[in-house]
Amino acid sequence: MEDKAGNSPVRDKEKSKQKFLNAVGKLLRTKGFSALKVNDIAAVAGLDKKLIYKYFGGRDQLVDQYLVSIDFWSNVRQDDAQPVITDGGCEFTKQMVLQQYDYVASNKEFQKILLWGLSEKRKSLQNLADEREVVGEVLLKNITDPFFKDKAENFRASMAIIISGAYYLNMYSGASNSTFCGIDPAKEQGEKAIKKAIVNLVDMLYEDGKKQNG
Repeated sequence: MEDKAGNSPVRDKEKSKQKFLNAVGKLLRTKGFSALKVNDIAAVAGLDKKLIYKYFGGRDQLVDQYLVSIDFWSNVRQDDAQPVITDGGCEFTKQMVLQQYDYVASNKEFQKILLWGLSEKRKSLQNLADEREVVGEVLLKNITDPFFKDKAENFRASMAIIISGAYYLNMYSGASNSTFCGIDPAKEQGEKAIKKAIVNLVDMLYEDGKKQNG
């Protein structure tokens, strides 16, 4: 039933859950993962901490739900990773890496999550890494591996370097506000240079692949 204000228990519950999720994001962005304590989350959300246990089961489950909601690859549908391909996946690969770069660059919370995953063993963080591997494997196995054939492992290794480099540059910029090799990823000129380099590197990999395929 709805009250005169148009509210309902279900709607109120969802609003409260979103407030808790938003509070986790705010604390993660401003203070880091060490600040994700029940009392602090409840204070930022402006709600009774008992609701964390009622709606999520506890702090860990709340944090886990937040992590899933914000991870780039967790929100990529498997259908999105199986487009119509006519070039061995070259343009699609560039598109996915650039979209991922933009996501990390614009999402300070996700940058903190990446750092968190490097500094603490947590099942939900490992689950996110595993999910990224599952989605990425669809692209690699079904699209790029057939194109690169016996050189597929070389392509995978090169992509690992490109993607991890894009991750690191965003985390480095967000943490230090400094340049890297004279490039400032936080500025438009630096961002354009990095994205151009990503495109050029992927193109080079595919050019080599074409030569290998005759």
